[in-house]
Amino acid sequence: MSFMQSIPATDIRKNFSSAIDKAVREKPVAFKRNRDNLMLLSNAQVLGLLKGYSFKPVYIAEEDGSVTASLEGFDLVINAADREQAVTKLADELIEYAREYYDQFQLYFNSNNRQQHYPYILRVLLAEDLDEVKELIDG
Repeated sequence: MSFMQSIPATDIRKNFSSAIDKAVREKPVAFKRNRDNLMLLSNAQVLGLLKGYSFKPVYIAEEDGSVTASLEGFDLVINAADREQAVTKLADELIEYAREYYDQFQLYFNSNNRQQHYPYILRVLLAEDLDEVKELIDG
């Protein structure tokens, strides 16, 4: 049981356009199909939920003047000439990882050590461009 009012899936199907309009312009729409509970949310609503998700970079200055960078909690490590290039490379790696996670969602989401990445991955996937992903790292 949930405290949120749920609409039967048949009603959603009959009035799909108005359900989308309501989710985008008013509030999330919860509905139920058999035993499955689902929600329609706009990107803006999801971005609101994910507002606090960002990445904490760790930088190591190397003897040759380069920078090795990683992200706390993620198995991404790169080496670049400087911090600015490191952030760009990390953003590229994050986008690649996010796409791979999404493409193999069942595998990653059901892995104990990767399930907690999901909100971060979703935040990256909703980014408009590389600069927005870089802001999530170095913002």
